Amino acid sequence: MNQTTSLLLLPGLMNDERVWSPLLPALGAGRHVHIAPTHLHGNVEDSAREAIAAMPSRQFAVAGFSLGGYVALEVCRQAPERIAGLGLLNTGARTDAEKAKQARTRMVQAMGSGAATLNQIAAGFAARVVHESHLNDSKLLALLADMAKTVGGEGFAKQQRAAMNRIDSRGLLKKLQVPALVLCGREDQVAPLALSEEMANLLCDGELVIVETAGHMTTLEQPGAVAAAVVRWLNRVDGKRQR
Repeated sequence: MNQTTSLLLLPGLMNDERVWSPLLPALGAGRHVHIAPTHLHGNVEDSAREAIAAMPSRQFAVAGFSLGGYVALEVCRQAPERIAGLGLLNTGARTDAEKAKQARTRMVQAMGSGAATLNQIAAGFAARVVHESHLNDSKLLALLADMAKTVGGEGFAKQQRAAMNRIDSRGLLKKLQVPALVLCGREDQVAPLALSEEMANLLCDGELVIVETAGHMTTLEQPGAVAAAVVRWLNRVDGKRQR
């Protein structure tokens, strides 16, 4: 009897489970899906450990969006024998450059000192995280703001610390022998296409998907295209496990 692979999903910076919601109907009935938070710990190691503990004891597939991609890579590092497939959406495998670390630190410090609120920081992100054609999508922008509110200032600070202290995972990608998906928006300003191309080239069984008319928030900007790519990847994962 065919059995679908359990799926662990990990949200990005200032995102909650809703960043994955548009994809869920396409995954099909009968698949166990767990969305683990990424804003409860100040390092990817603890977030990964907690997410792994929430999954069934058998093998599972893991997909991370943006910051969630860093956690997904750590999940693979901590439990390589449990991983049936890896999805990396709008993310990268490198460590933060010093300039990026400084920018993250400034945002956290500004919020801590009262110089800027989380709402202001989230609003400032909008122009960078969505394609220009979606900048007038009031529903999308409201969702981004509400997810940031749910994560909260403390959660945001923890996410930033986790991101800036992550280790380089390019060596890990070379060792993975599972079906992988690498997906990026064509106009992603946060995790540019070059980072996805690099990851795809390091993987032995990776598919690179470029989503058109999309920036960083591909799951919300072009959910149909992203869902199709994720379903295709999961079919590969299921098929390999059933051989």
